[in-house]
Amino acid sequence: MSLPAYAGPLERIWYYAFRLICGLIFFFLIAPLVVIVPLSFNAVPFFTFTPEMLALDPAGYSLQWYEDFFSNENWHGAVKNSFFIAVFATLIATTLGTIGALGLSRSQMPYKSAVMAILISPMIVPLIISAAGMYFFYSKIGLASTHLGVILAHAALGTPFVVITVTATLVGFDQSLVRAAYNLGASPTVTFFKVIVPLILPGVISGALFAFITSFDEVVVILFVGSYEQRTIPWQMFSGIREQISPTILAVATMLILVSILLLTSLELIRRRGERLRGIRPG
Repeated sequence: MSLPAYAGPLERIWYYAFRLICGLIFFFLIAPLVVIVPLSFNAVPFFTFTPEMLALDPAGYSLQWYEDFFSNENWHGAVKNSFFIAVFATLIATTLGTIGALGLSRSQMPYKSAVMAILISPMIVPLIISAAGMYFFYSKIGLASTHLGVILAHAALGTPFVVITVTATLVGFDQSLVRAAYNLGASPTVTFFKVIVPLILPGVISGALFAFITSFDEVVVILFVGSYEQRTIPWQMFSGIREQISPTILAVATMLILVSILLLTSLELIRRRGERLRGIRPG
């Protein structure tokens, strides 16, 4: 929004100061991520800018760390595990979170606030506490150091995001559409898949993407519940920092940043589509 012609001196000062503050906050949040990208092309195994890089000398840049990522079997296994675990954890979290949100949206649901607090508790409880609890619980039932145990643990972390996004979508849901479907003779199953699902789909997809990102980026729980056979990309990066520092980690981080940008762009497009479906002008 442009500055009004009738704005006074204080309003003009605040107008530009506000934008400066926003710019500084944006720089504070983005600068650490931006620094990683050029360092991933470093020709030497250092985490600092060399004189050749600062002088923009082509000799100071190299793709060797990306080549190391694509040729290293340890990274290949981590990528496969990350996608395998994240996909199945997302499917479970999306299913459970959607069912939970639909139940919470009903007016006759008893103890709604208490149930909601329990469902979103994994977002509130410190992750180290959740990881320790999962480790002791899964050790008792034989799920520790298994793919199934890690998938269930990540599904538990991703479910709250699905519950919140689907619940937010259901806030503007017109229940008269469901009653109209029943009056026209539609069964509950047909009503659910033909009426409810198309309208809440943007929220479900958004929640699924959040659950996928949560599982894909998680490192604390996998260290407790998993083993080397279930190592993921964050685990491999964490191990690399502790045992053998290599700019390959920066190359992987750069690729993860690109994946995150694509997912966030998809979320924004889905949000705008959801607003259009509800008759709201996308903002």
